[in-house]
Amino acid sequence: MPLVRAKTKLDELFARRFLHPHFESVGEGTVFTNPWHVEVFGPSVYVGKHVHISATVDLKVRLSVWAAKPGLGRVRIGDYSVINAGTRIASTIDIDIGANALFATNVYITDGDSHDPYDRVFNSGKHAPVKIEDNVWLGERVIVCKGVTIGKNSVVGAGSVVVRDIPSHCIAVGNPARPVRQLDPNASFVSRQRALAENEGYIEGLRQ
Repeated sequence: MPLVRAKTKLDELFARRFLHPHFESVGEGTVFTNPWHVEVFGPSVYVGKHVHISATVDLKVRLSVWAAKPGLGRVRIGDYSVINAGTRIASTIDIDIGANALFATNVYITDGDSHDPYDRVFNSGKHAPVKIEDNVWLGERVIVCKGVTIGKNSVVGAGSVVVRDIPSHCIAVGNPARPVRQLDPNASFVSRQRALAENEGYIEGLRQ
């Protein structure tokens, strides 16, 4: 697969030269697919190790910090997470994403409102941190709003809007998203970290 290897090398070189400097830190083993379609605005964006961020020409990934006050605004993406094309993450306070998160295409996460219902000129909206715990899976076009926590191992179905906390070990769907099924907390979840440890061909398969 000479073409695949060449494309992978090009992605790596571009990311290190032009994209990494925009982050506070990028962990070892992190992979950017089509890094020229990944956009980073503002400071305090942290990416853990062995993260995979994939963008396309029509579905860019945008990670941005627009601080509500000086010293605020931060995005942290945990180890072994996968961020797919079209994902947008916008922080004014703090967005903390745990390890082994899986985001499908067109996910949107924000921890603040740009405007108040009555003041639509200045940045007068409400802000509250977002916490996404380990091994959470967000389906396509999921929207996560300010002030919520999504518990570990939970799944949020496609098109859902999360405006209140989602407990651990469940499947939630709808607008607003609500738990509709419990998952066995004692089950053996196959996380990306586990897949990397147990299957040497896992990463190579993703690039083909």
